[in-house]
Amino acid sequence: MWARCAAATAVALSATASAANLGQIGPVFEITEQHAIQYMIERLGKMEKSGELARLERETQDRARKAVAEPTPVAGLSETFKTRTYYYDPTVTVPENIVDGTGRVLVPAGFRKNPLEVFSLSKHLLFFDARDERQVGYARRLIDHYKGRVTPILVGGSYLDLMKRWDLRVYYDQRGTLSNRFGIKQVPALVTQEGPLLRIDELRVQG
Repeated sequence: MWARCAAATAVALSATASAANLGQIGPVFEITEQHAIQYMIERLGKMEKSGELARLERETQDRARKAVAEPTPVAGLSETFKTRTYYYDPTVTVPENIVDGTGRVLVPAGFRKNPLEVFSLSKHLLFFDARDERQVGYARRLIDHYKGRVTPILVGGSYLDLMKRWDLRVYYDQRGTLSNRFGIKQVPALVTQEGPLLRIDELRVQG
């Protein structure tokens, strides 16, 4: 009896083992996944041999030099068509208490102060577009008229080229920070101080 059970069990196990061996279905390939870093190294090597890498480096350097020499023009400005004069109040309001390390309030929230009460604008500010030679010539005449007491600020064009031409320091209104703050819409625009206010004149090019 026990012998028959043992034999039957052996046959069943043998059949199960045979059923589990399904054999090979199609060809078998070795799994080889190339590492991403290795791929990048090989890719850069190919680009270097072909000269593509050197070309990309030159293009990147050229774009960087151009961005420095001739920044993006300030958007939203046009050449003055109709002259306009208005005033800008530079007074600032403290939005929240300014305290020291012990929590003592140094400047309370809501405090207002006009910086022109502390210092004066030593030079006029002249905004213009150096891509327009008429504006460049007009700006030069204004600078001479005010005997150099003018700070030239570009909203377009190359300030480096103009510095070389004029042998004078020229600034650029990056991202339109100042022209937007002053509400300038047309150039050339001349900013001068009148007491506690700034006077902005959007001027038409003359001559």
